Amino acid sequence: MSADTPGPKAGFRSYLHLLRIPGAPGLACWGVVGRFPIAMRSIGCLMMVAAVTGSLADAGVVAAVMLVATGVTSPVLGRIADRRGQRGVLLATGAGHVVATVALLASIGLRAPLWLMVVTSVAVGCTSVSFSSFVRARWATLAKGDLLRTAYALESVLDEAIFLLGPLLVIALATGVDPAAGLIACALLTAAGSIAVALHRRSEPPRAPVGGHGSGRAIAVSGVRVLMACYAGMGFLLGALDVTMVGFAQEQGSPGLAGVFLSLTAVGSLVAGVVYGAVDWRLSQARLLSLTAGVLAVGTMPLAFATSSWAMAGLAVVAGVAIAPALIAGSTLLESLAPKGTLSEGFSWLNSAGALGIALGTATGGRLAEMDGSSLAAWAAVGGGVVAVVVSVAGRPALRTRRPAEESAPRMAVREQ
Repeated sequence: MSADTPGPKAGFRSYLHLLRIPGAPGLACWGVVGRFPIAMRSIGCLMMVAAVTGSLADAGVVAAVMLVATGVTSPVLGRIADRRGQRGVLLATGAGHVVATVALLASIGLRAPLWLMVVTSVAVGCTSVSFSSFVRARWATLAKGDLLRTAYALESVLDEAIFLLGPLLVIALATGVDPAAGLIACALLTAAGSIAVALHRRSEPPRAPVGGHGSGRAIAVSGVRVLMACYAGMGFLLGALDVTMVGFAQEQGSPGLAGVFLSLTAVGSLVAGVVYGAVDWRLSQARLLSLTAGVLAVGTMPLAFATSSWAMAGLAVVAGVAIAPALIAGSTLLESLAPKGTLSEGFSWLNSAGALGIALGTATGGRLAEMDGSSLAAWAAVGGGVVAVVVSVAGRPALRTRRPAEESAPRMAVREQ
């Protein structure tokens, strides 16, 4: 089956059609390896600093600056990758990441001053490319037509599996092997994934054209900025949602249940993502984004009324149902909006906007939970979802704008927006 053959009418067989594309199984496999550390790195850092220094406050600072550094530099690295090619960026950052991680491990192990741990943590963050962005850009080269939507569905499902298993893996390594084992594993996985994907020539995205009048920047497209605002709103929801789960578990006197609730949310998202990718949707991607963002907001509301752990467990699954579908719709829209050769940058901007939203949602939800319990944090999460819906509806004209015909002709033609 060719990469241009549409596959949605085949239902779940569309995933088989996708993986029959030459090079697709390798990209999916190594893409998972390379981005597994996304769900492990900050937790591994947090646990090692806390174990060595005994200060959870210092651990939080070191882990936080790493995340901030990653969010700030990801679009820059994405832009460089679009201009000069992903291969060089992946190989350079992969090597730099190993060196930076060794420096971080040394600074923590030697109990260096906090400022030195922060500096090395920033170095680790600056050499952490938005791996999921790079892989999604590569799928746009391999898959065409409706199979690209299936590819983005597969990526969202794999993301959920990573965030389900990654924390468990890093915690097991840090507690059962050595406090440094989690970060060491992150460095090895990053290096292996970066090298393998960099050498995956079949999926190498085209470089961005030089020149033009600003159209060569993904951030210059109004529709991309609308998607960033929508992702920030959904990120705010997810950050406040995490706080809601943690706060509710503490209120029930069983803090350990927070991990169970969060895992159930990921399960709901994973299953919904698989189904979403197999359905032949007749609605435009812009409308699907608004619809899934609305379901995300509505699905979060019942969390404010949960009265027992069993109820919260069931509601956690419901709350996660629209996460992957919303991200799939957003990814598909970005592919149709971003100028040719700028997908690495474009996806990096979306990830950074989402990360900023998560940080704000976590901070706001935490403050509200301290004021009046987890239910107030749940309502904050709903507010983030409402913002995403409003932005997606108000910005629909911008989301309907496509690349010029001469740019989009050889690429995916998304259904009418």
